[in-house]
Amino acid sequence: MKCSIRRSLTTTAVALGLAAVLASCGGGGGGGGGGGGIGIGAPLPPTTAQLPEREALIARARALELNTPYVPPPGNVLEHHTSGYAKTMCSAVFITGIDPDVAAESLGYFVGPYDQRKNVGKPVVDRVKKEVRISIPNGPTLVARHFGSQGCVTLPAGRDDVLFTPVEVKSSLPDPATQPWPMGDVLPGDPPPADVDMARVNQAVDAAFGVPEAYTSAFVVTHKGRIVAERYMNGIGATTPLESWSMGKSVVATMMGVLIKQGVYKLDQPAPIPEWQGAGDARQQIKISDILQMSSGLRIKAPDDPDFDPNGTYPDHVYYYTGRINAFNYAATRPQQWPPGAVGRYRNTDPVLANYLVRLAVEKRGEEYLSFPQRALFDKIGIRSMVIETDPYGNFLTQGYDFMSARDWARLGNLYLQDGMWNGERILPEGFVNFVSSVAPAWAADKRPIYGGFFWINGMSSLAMPTSAYYMLGAGGQFVLVIPSHDLIVVRIGHSKGERFAASTLNKALALLTAAVPRVR
Repeated sequence: MKCSIRRSLTTTAVALGLAAVLASCGGGGGGGGGGGGIGIGAPLPPTTAQLPEREALIARARALELNTPYVPPPGNVLEHHTSGYAKTMCSAVFITGIDPDVAAESLGYFVGPYDQRKNVGKPVVDRVKKEVRISIPNGPTLVARHFGSQGCVTLPAGRDDVLFTPVEVKSSLPDPATQPWPMGDVLPGDPPPADVDMARVNQAVDAAFGVPEAYTSAFVVTHKGRIVAERYMNGIGATTPLESWSMGKSVVATMMGVLIKQGVYKLDQPAPIPEWQGAGDARQQIKISDILQMSSGLRIKAPDDPDFDPNGTYPDHVYYYTGRINAFNYAATRPQQWPPGAVGRYRNTDPVLANYLVRLAVEKRGEEYLSFPQRALFDKIGIRSMVIETDPYGNFLTQGYDFMSARDWARLGNLYLQDGMWNGERILPEGFVNFVSSVAPAWAADKRPIYGGFFWINGMSSLAMPTSAYYMLGAGGQFVLVIPSHDLIVVRIGHSKGERFAASTLNKALALLTAAVPRVR
């Protein structure tokens, strides 16, 4: 099926802004004040002259390409768009608690393009059944239903339920209102240290919210692990789970880090994907590190590919969200396009496979899978709000279907700032933080020092912070910035509608924040 996808360059108002973003099938659109969606949320440097020409990227990849077929995703494109739209609406209403009309105008452009919403019926919110229904004229009605701790799932065609048994996931931690930060939400009563210029910090918060059209919903700053500033949009608070998109890729990286620390996996081992174990299957050469560094080489199409055809078939990258399929099986059955570790491309196949590895490991030792992140990771660092959504088969989709409060994102950021340590306990193995925050070899080979291990790297100074900084990034302007040089974590979350202003407002805030605290390394 053909999929018309707007691909554009969006220039920010600041010299070090995210000067260019590639719009995806889900992220395009605009209209109604929505602006052009960010798509994948991949920032590029200020001028394309600082990177190889697109033609050079394409030529190098083609020289390494293997002779394997490409089979596009099946199904109707408008149904895929509507699947994403229904899921977005369901999550906004039943997880975040956003008014349906606001959600329809403001959220989820990535998987439910704004300019396609006029082609389908108005979402019907059923608060009794906890579902959202959207009808396509002369076509089917797509139903997304809320399944408790697993969030919302758009039901497969012809089914009135998911194909797994939902599990209630509860934190074992005490009430956060009774515990001091960071394990709880009780903040210290004494003033911040004297070396923190609070006037500039407050100006930074003002800058983050200074453009109403940016639709900033949450902004949290920690210095040396302590919250020094935070602000929220009306109706959103410190514990509200917020649409976070591809920042979830960094969550699955962290889950893999936990399993590596437990001795289950090693970065340099071949990934034990069952579908690859047949005799002579070249995919047996794909290492876990290749997957985490977005360089497995598996063949799909994604809007950030330099040779992506915006008028071509619906991209697999988005189909993982909207296809109502077994995402793990789909990812595991893609053929090899390049040798592993040779070419770096931002594609959702790799985080889906990382989630598959998590499930394989957890269930192999007889543990319950859906509660694993809470008991093995989140409870250890004070996180209580995380909702990880699944496909209809109960497989985590943390390539982007994830919701967490801004404070909890700050907690996760601080785990990395502290080199994987928390309250004296090593959560992540030694060297893992360095691995995720170092440029992946396949990306370095293309002279693109912007990607590590499911984390972005500020190697081209795309953001107003040192090149040693690295970050989680999600469509629509979602950021968790780890700035070791200043002992800072900065969390910025906002609605898709305002993403074209997200980078400029964030950069103004960053310039103030890095001037407000002393450089420590």
